[in-house]
Amino acid sequence: MALRQKAHGARQKAHGARRMSYLGCAAAVLAGALGTAPPSSASSDRDDEVLVVRPGESIQRAVDAAHPGDTVLLLPGVYRESVLIDKSHVTLRGTDGNAVIVPPGRRAGNACGRNGDGICVTGRAGGPVTGVKLRQLTVEGFRRNGIWASGTEDLTVRGVTARHNGQWGIALEKSVRSLLSDNTASENGDAGIFLANVVDEEGGALDTRRTRLVDNRLLGNRIGITVRRLRNLEIGHNTVSGNCAGIFVVGDEGRPKAGALTVRDNEVSRNNKHCPKTKRLPFLQGSGVVLTGTEETLVTHNLVRDNVGKSPLSGGVVLFPSFVKTTGDRNVISDNVVLRNAPADLINADRNGRGNVFTRNTCRTSRPPGLCG
Repeated sequence: MALRQKAHGARQKAHGARRMSYLGCAAAVLAGALGTAPPSSASSDRDDEVLVVRPGESIQRAVDAAHPGDTVLLLPGVYRESVLIDKSHVTLRGTDGNAVIVPPGRRAGNACGRNGDGICVTGRAGGPVTGVKLRQLTVEGFRRNGIWASGTEDLTVRGVTARHNGQWGIALEKSVRSLLSDNTASENGDAGIFLANVVDEEGGALDTRRTRLVDNRLLGNRIGITVRRLRNLEIGHNTVSGNCAGIFVVGDEGRPKAGALTVRDNEVSRNNKHCPKTKRLPFLQGSGVVLTGTEETLVTHNLVRDNVGKSPLSGGVVLFPSFVKTTGDRNVISDNVVLRNAPADLINADRNGRGNVFTRNTCRTSRPPGLCG
């Protein structure tokens, strides 16, 4: 894929002169990674461009000028703004996380900033935004969410650090075929990573068409990962530690029911912070993996250890009755190592659930007795 360099300054017009002095820097940073990006049919009659932004210049202006297939590259430094992406096949990336996006010091200039979010990727009434990539960025200190995505398809968030945001670090709704990989979400007010069918409405679970949350690090949040009213996704190979609760998979009375997903090969340890109760949940402390109101969920080959607390949701792997009285059915908890959790390693508190199976788990304590082994 041919690359033509285009620097984009805050004081330049959208199609201003190119700063060729940045060519060597951008080419070195982007070699290989960008060369594998799939070409967009919308950009087949033009070369894809790299629009370089440096601290003090406008990311939003570069995004607005970008065409499908283009990359907006942020040089290292601090950027004080919120960024709205509502067009397809655009990449926004930094350099090894050293491009840091923080809230503006003045009134936010777009809807993303006015809502208190750092980076927003949002679809329009005509259909989803497709093929957007966010890579190698840090987003911190926003009142609501670090990254907020709604109405997307084939969204990639890779190598992003989202920290110290008021609600969620990285949050998606109404989105399918997403990949969230190799991100770090820490010290966010609620979940480090939050995925839902839709946030502000009720309804049946959304088929995410194999969304993947893999190789992420969730540290010191209220909840590491929350997946709510979704189906057909993988939560795998993540490190979830030091939160009030590790991984929550949540369903309710909606149809289709949440579930048909896999939680595998994660390390979920020492999630023992204390978080006060909310309107939705009791206080949280010492929860490893919690399933509530889900069906046909596979929890397998996880290491779940040293999660200790006295919350109703505390324990290593917990099946808990839904707060709206929906049972968990046909869930399988197998081949996990679950040790030194309290009040127990394995807990089935959903006594009315049907067809739930605990098998071949390495653990020492369970409620009721007999779930280990």
